Amino acid sequence: MKIIKAEARNIHFISRMVRDSEGHSHPGAPHDAQLPIFTITCDDGTVGYAIGGRMDVPVLNSVVAPALIGEDPFMRERIWQRMRTWQRLHPTFNDRTLNAMDLALWDICGKASGLPVYKMLGGYRDKVSAYGSIMVGDTIEGGLNTPRAYADFALKLVERGYKAIKLHTWMPPLIPEPSVKLDIEACHLVREAVGPDIGLILDPYHDYSRQEAYYLAKELEKLDFLWLEEPMDENSMLSYQWLQAKTSLAICGPETAGGKAQNRAAWIVNNAADLGRAGTETMGGITAVMKIAHLYESFGMSVELHGGIIGNLHVLGAISNTKYYERGMLHPLIDYETPQPWFNSIYDPMDEHGMVTIPQSPGIGWDLNMEYIQANLL
Repeated sequence: MKIIKAEARNIHFISRMVRDSEGHSHPGAPHDAQLPIFTITCDDGTVGYAIGGRMDVPVLNSVVAPALIGEDPFMRERIWQRMRTWQRLHPTFNDRTLNAMDLALWDICGKASGLPVYKMLGGYRDKVSAYGSIMVGDTIEGGLNTPRAYADFALKLVERGYKAIKLHTWMPPLIPEPSVKLDIEACHLVREAVGPDIGLILDPYHDYSRQEAYYLAKELEKLDFLWLEEPMDENSMLSYQWLQAKTSLAICGPETAGGKAQNRAAWIVNNAADLGRAGTETMGGITAVMKIAHLYESFGMSVELHGGIIGNLHVLGAISNTKYYERGMLHPLIDYETPQPWFNSIYDPMDEHGMVTIPQSPGIGWDLNMEYIQANLL
């Protein structure tokens, strides 16, 4: 089995989401948008896909695709290691792009083997508990514009079946200055609304000072939150060591800091966080995150996976040292349950008990609307 073609394209669609200048998503007016798709084809006709995820289309076509021709897709580790080293001198070859390649290869191998990817990885469970991940705060009437709006929306998520909820609070540029007190007001109201039995998590502004992060942590201790994510610049591991030593609240990280497994090893041995953090889209794929998950397991630590991403679902189905799938981003004005036009169905349907089933079809388990995709390829 050999790879004979690899190609990245963009799909045109009408988006109702916008990104602010810092990259956070919010509901917005309909507008033209593009979605990337990467396709790898083998000589026996097996095709692997990766779709979305802000992969770099030019890098995939100019750097990755030529290197894949003639390769055996089952030699995933060799291919991944080779491409990882190429990131050094290709500065635009980021981990999101490496993830696209990795997902498409896993998709091929699962299809060729007749197995969903999580079973190829070993298989631990076929369902996982989800927490509702609320979108970043905004100024939209009927949206997430006040602490009370968070509480009202959290109640709806509990009614939907979620047993845990994450708040992403207000961040620039929508507010002039981040506010720890505003964050805490929202957290108080949400805890009051949902009661003591719902797990709560906070992912606030990511550049607070040590003093501000300490204040947040001590207040969240009182509210019995599960953990706090990335309240400070993760380039300062020393700041996280300092905070972790001063609070009984679990600190989760690193999330956006680079370095894949190597940097997470440094955080572990330096006691910079209580819970690990990784994600297939931002760490370089399933291959990378499995290494990270096993690293944390060897230290008796859990690793929480970043984002409602299909690659994360397969990792969650294959490891024991984690509890939740991050489902969202969720917003009062967005219908998460309706699939995007390039999908026939969503890949993470959730039951009334807050459980998401790992995709069961061979490969990654995309349910792609190929008629729509072919009609809208650019």
